[in-house]
Amino acid sequence: MQARTITAFWSDRCLDHEAPAGEFEAEWTGRLAVKEPHPDRPERIRNIRHIIDHCIPEQVSWSEATPATREQLERTHEQAYLDELRAFCEAGGGRLTTETGANEATYDAARHAAGGAIQAVEHAIEHGLDDVPYAVVRPSGHHAQPAQADGFCFCNNVAVAADHALETTDVDRVAIVDWDVHHGNGTQECFYDRDDVLVVGVHNDHGSWDPEAHPQTGGLDENGVGDGTGYNLNVPLPPGTGNEGYEYVFDRIVEPAVTAFDPDLLVISAGQDAGIVDPLGRNVLTKDGFAELGRRARALAATAADGRLALVQEGGYQISHLAYATLGVLEGVLDTETGIRDPMAWMDEDLESAREAIDTVADHHATHWPLNTD
Repeated sequence: MQARTITAFWSDRCLDHEAPAGEFEAEWTGRLAVKEPHPDRPERIRNIRHIIDHCIPEQVSWSEATPATREQLERTHEQAYLDELRAFCEAGGGRLTTETGANEATYDAARHAAGGAIQAVEHAIEHGLDDVPYAVVRPSGHHAQPAQADGFCFCNNVAVAADHALETTDVDRVAIVDWDVHHGNGTQECFYDRDDVLVVGVHNDHGSWDPEAHPQTGGLDENGVGDGTGYNLNVPLPPGTGNEGYEYVFDRIVEPAVTAFDPDLLVISAGQDAGIVDPLGRNVLTKDGFAELGRRARALAATAADGRLALVQEGGYQISHLAYATLGVLEGVLDTETGIRDPMAWMDEDLESAREAIDTVADHHATHWPLNTD
């Protein structure tokens, strides 16, 4: 049998984006002695690349991510917003929202991140599961709305990539599964009235965090409008959901919904901030749990998405655990085991609360999809 491999798309330009330091993600008040680096640090993806090169170098090859063109970005984002973002960065940057900031390099980094996602979906369409693409990029994208930066995101990488595939290839339907611990409100907003993209978001039940920049709640009632009614599936999870809880989400909701949708391409918004020690999440996935997500994603692409799977990096802010969690995802996709254990797996999950919440979600979405009721 042919060895499974991954092509990872990377650009050093993605390291140049830096948000202002302060009090974790918040603005500096002067009350504390030491300014803290913003949680979206370049070390996040530097550690991912290093653990890949150290642990699975023979199965992962690296390719240069090229910047998205203006035409590609404008399929998803409004022209005026892109003009304002570029000018803001050229002027030196600063804070755009309470938690989201930029520097002079951010616009170029965001273009490279979106371009890497485009290359990933193109690669998936050409190579199928023989060589799975993974865009190791930052800044993340799933909070970016058509005309609004939000949640450390500026250009919505998976949305730009999905729109590119739908516009320029033989792809007619795209499924996006977002397992980042935060609701992908930007991706939801990009496709909220469309039936050619199914968005399944599995996230903590955290609600809106900004009435202007982030009004979406990620709740069950946000399930699309017009032609898009039913094509946005939010799966809000209680704190403490872990490995078995996420398996149950795939059993009850993700796999049956995506299978019924019958996409031509499956894109994963791969944020590993549901990890057990992530400072911005309250779930307890371990490396083994992420490996299972990788296996399930590959299997789902094989059976339901014409064997086309693309992974795009989103969140994950404990820079050590993020690398181990991502290694787990890639081990699952590759169907390999390095034997490396999660050094931070120490907390039990609350499976009972998770199952109750997931059953409620499944019952709600069953009005549109044939979800597993066993």
